[in-house]
Formats: sequence, C-alpha cells, structure tokens
Amino acid sequence: MTASVSAPTHTVRIGSRKSQLALVQTYWVQAELQKQFPELTFEIHTMATQGDKILDVALAKIGDKGLFTKELEVGMLSHETDLAVHSLKDLPTNLPEGLTLGCITERENPADALVVHEKHRDKQLETLPPGAVIGTSSLRRLAQLRYHFPHLEFKDIRGNLNTRLQKLDEGGYDAIILAFAGLHRLEMGDRIHQVISPEVSLHAVGQGALGIECREGDQRILEVVQALEHTPTAQRCLAERSFLRELEGGCQVPIGVNTAIDKGQLTLIGMVASLDGQKLIKDTVIGASENAEQLGKDLANQLRQQGAQDILDEIFAMIQRG
Repeated sequence: MTASVSAPTHTVRIGSRKSQLALVQTYWVQAELQKQFPELTFEIHTMATQGDKILDVALAKIGDKGLFTKELEVGMLSHETDLAVHSLKDLPTNLPEGLTLGCITERENPADALVVHEKHRDKQLETLPPGAVIGTSSLRRLAQLRYHFPHLEFKDIRGNLNTRLQKLDEGGYDAIILAFAGLHRLEMGDRIHQVISPEVSLHAVGQGALGIECREGDQRILEVVQALEHTPTAQRCLAERSFLRELEGGCQVPIGVNTAIDKGQLTLIGMVASLDGQKLIKDTVIGASENAEQLGKDLANQLRQQGAQDILDEIFAMIQRG
C-alpha cells in the first residue's frame, strides 16, 4: 500500500492529465480557486492516464470506464493529490469507494461541432457528398450520424485535438466531429464550421462541464471546490449522469442527452441507438430541477420500456466479442 504523502495545510494539490486541453482546464480551475482563496497555494501535478497512452486502438474495443481517470484517482486515494479536474464526460458515473464528485463547474456549449477539410468549406453536414469520410472516435456520434446520414462513410480517429485536426488537414478525412467546448477552450473556435443541432446529435453526458473529484469526507477540500459549483449546470449534469448510470452504459455506448432548465423545470432528452444507426429510441421527461437524479432514472426506465435494453445488450455482446 502506498504511504500517505502529507502536504502543508495551506497547499492544495490538483491532479491533471498532461494533454493540452486537460491542462488548459486545470489552469482555469487553479486560477479561479486562487481568486477565491488567496491565502492558499494551488499546485498542479500532472500524470498520463491509460487513455493518453493507448492511441492506436478504438476506445470501444478497450473499454473506457475510468480510462482517462484511474491514475488521477489513485493519486487522490494515496494522498499524493487532493483533487482532480476532469472533463465531466470522461468521469464514470460510479466512482471508486472513498472518492466523490465535489463540484461541477459552469458548462460551455455542450454541442458537437463539424470541422471540415478546406475542399468542403461550402458544405454543411447535410450537404456533404455521398461517400464523404467523417472521422469520429465516439460510438454515440457514429450511431446518430449513421441514422440521419446513411450515405456518409465513417472512420475511427484517435489522438489529441491537434493530431486529429492534422489528420483532417492532410486529407485522411473529409470532415471530423469534435466537441464545441474543447475547440473553444483551446481558442480554436475558428475551426468550428457548423454547430450540430441536438435534433441530429444529442451530446455526451456531462459534455462541456468540468467535474472536480476529491476524497469523500475531506471537508477542507470539499469546501474549497464548492466555490466553483454552478447549480444549474450541476442539476442538468446530475440528471444526465443518473440517466447513464441507470442504463449502465459507458461513454462508448451510443447514449446521448440534452438538458435545459427554465423557471425551475428541468427538461431531459435522452436517446439510445444501435451502432448501425438502424434503430434510435428517444424520449423526454420534464420535472422540478431539484429532482434531477430521479428524472434521469425515470427517463432511463421509459426508454427501457421502448426497447433500449435490447439495443444495449446487443452492443455489449458485440464489444465483448471484439
């Protein structure tokens, strides 16, 4: 067992992945916390996760529960760090014993975005020619786009954001699908050619928000991170995460969501699709935003009654067969 590593009580150690996007997000959290707590010192400790190391295999084949979070979680449990900053969409809905989701920050636009090769600057997703090759590493995006655009071709793409853009620019793809939030945070918003409507592609659970994970019962750290909690975002994301947890799907299962809060009422739209895009089940629940987690469960049960579990069982079996 790893020995505990103590730190001065005025120091807070933040765990982060080493990727450019992860660091931009972590530096933002560090700066915001420093503003709120000028008497504390916030240190960043970086580490590579399994998901950062395995770049030549499709995510669906290696399973991604905790793929981008496990090493960061070990760091907290062994007291090497006090908290970790995650893209909330990467954080599994069931956390390891001893850890908790301490805070959810205000969300960027959670939509998916189309980035095109220069030769398609005059096209939209709807007008790309038959056979155009679209790059995505997400089964959620793949299933929805196959459902709406069966005439397009789809090809897996891995690597960090710069690597994916380079592969596109070199002509390996006609277009790629990325998260609006990541491009915006890296100040690459000029590469966004089209923001994809939720009618076409419901986004990933938690997409666009940051989740700050820390040790359960560590009141000092919990009080610090709560300063960045954004209640409307937290309610929306808790509903989404509850929906995903109830369906027992990882991020690499075609489950998509969209949420909104208006006058205390939370609207949650959720969908489950087959990998070939032939079947897509979608429904909506509306209720009080303080009942966010129950709304997620209710929607999951509604979709199950409409056949979602059969679709998910087929996908799990297919992934296990490799």
